Amino acid sequence: MTTPSVQCDLCGCDNLEIISQSDRHQQALDTGLCLGCGLVMHVPVPSEAEVNEYYASRYRQDYHGESQPSERRIMRAWKNAERIHAQLKPALNGVDTVFEVGAGIGCTVKKFETEGFKATGIEPNHDFNAFTRQSLFANVDNVNLFDLEQTPKTDLLLLIHVIEHFSSPRKALTHMRELIHDDGLLYVECPNVTGPFATYDRMFHYAHIYNFSPKTLQASVEQCGFKLVECFSNDDDPDLHMLFKKCDVPKAAVVSADHADWVRARIKQHNVLSYHARPSYLSKRVRKVSSYLMEYMKAKDFVADLLGRLKKADS
Repeated sequence: MTTPSVQCDLCGCDNLEIISQSDRHQQALDTGLCLGCGLVMHVPVPSEAEVNEYYASRYRQDYHGESQPSERRIMRAWKNAERIHAQLKPALNGVDTVFEVGAGIGCTVKKFETEGFKATGIEPNHDFNAFTRQSLFANVDNVNLFDLEQTPKTDLLLLIHVIEHFSSPRKALTHMRELIHDDGLLYVECPNVTGPFATYDRMFHYAHIYNFSPKTLQASVEQCGFKLVECFSNDDDPDLHMLFKKCDVPKAAVVSADHADWVRARIKQHNVLSYHARPSYLSKRVRKVSSYLMEYMKAKDFVADLLGRLKKADS
């Protein structure tokens, strides 16, 4: 099934194949595969106004099921922030300022601050912001990306599971490029649609407007004036982790048309049985269940200790 109603944000092609008509909750949601480059997106793509309204008021409850961060979520976010800092640490020579777009709870901003960086961020959703500022003492403003003036303000910009939420990644990345100092860095994480992170019937969600493969993510960022420095993930990882540097000359978005066939095949490579029978899935599931049990037992004390240390440091 094809549709000409959407123009691809990456290659400009208007030849899309509908590959799914429902989201992970079995609600109606058309998802299209661009036959020109392999980018996967909603059909139609929500307008910027619709996206802004959704993320300001409904996203947390819809996607996470909570309007205030639970202790488990805080603990998980802090440990994720530690991972990100450790992963990027070898590339941080000369980096003084860090800015996060879509900072969520604010743990990554606060972690970089505790490591000596001038760390700030923005988060459009209202729900977590009181906790972020009053309990975490993280400098995160409750504003939208496009409210920011396009003037350089940071050496490193973090985009952690955010690029998939924009109505136009190209527009957002072009705006963000102007926030980064010359030769500054951009770090991007997002789900890998070609990595088996979910069964096909649970792969798509209204919150994820775009779904990237390694090639379409790299091409999307590079066409906006960046060059890849390091990729920390591979084709089989459920998430993509890429570090880019701001450059003077944008790279043309060249992704071969046959990439769409590869993306389609990767998305549909497993049925429910084969997905859950993979040895890698079973081992990861055991580790995940163990981590969940650990979170339930330790999250309350972990968060109390963390917030106590942050409050003492802030006073």
